Amino acid sequence: MNQTIRQLLDTAGLLLTDTGEPAPPADTAVPAASAATASRYRGAAFALRVALESAVADRLTAHRAPRAIREGTQRSAFLWLRGCAEAGTARRAKAVWSQLCLGCHYHQYEIGPTEEQVRTWHAEVAAVIALLAR
Repeated sequence: MNQTIRQLLDTAGLLLTDTGEPAPPADTAVPAASAATASRYRGAAFALRVALESAVADRLTAHRAPRAIREGTQRSAFLWLRGCAEAGTARRAKAVWSQLCLGCHYHQYEIGPTEEQVRTWHAEVAAVIALLAR
């Protein structure tokens, strides 16, 4: 795993744990989810998606995939990944990438990904990246 991927995973972890806000007084009621919290979760999803895309690109480069595949769409990269990694790993990578894409897109009628979703994605992305680095 290269340094950039490690930093992206660490950034996602920090966004999940660090609120960046001072602790409220003990006698104050705090809303369950604020806009800042939802933004941090979406930001963590972005970092995880970029980390996964970088790991896939590294794997494709190691297997001498054509430049058009490495620099083309992620859809083509994940199709090509099937020939560069085990079938189960390629499926897991594509599945978590699809979920991350949904979590990254902003819609006015959606709250965004929850902390639990992003933590699950973080664990899955870390596992897939470890499998791709073999």
